[in-house]
Amino acid sequence: MGASGSKTRSLWPFASPGPGGAAGPGGEQALARARGCGSATPFVFTRRGSMYYDEDGDLAHEFYEETIVTKNGRKRAKLKRIHKNLIPQELLKGK
Repeated sequence: MGASGSKTRSLWPFASPGPGGAAGPGGEQALARARGCGSATPFVFTRRGSMYYDEDGDLAHEFYEETIVTKNGRKRAKLKRIHKNLIPQELLKGK
């Protein structure tokens, strides 16, 4: 009672459309195969490091400097992230 026809129908996107549909040979099922070159492998053997060197030679993920901010006559220390003068770590070998 009170249900419309559009709400009671459920369209399952993976349902087979029946004989002669796209689920046959050469249809959507054939597109599900992995595409790519035969010579390329899906494995990653090297990656770029996520750490950086700063001007002093320290190694870390992020660098911050402490700045003094005066607001309403009160001094307050605040951390500011450094983005300049950082050297990325070399390429790392994968496992």
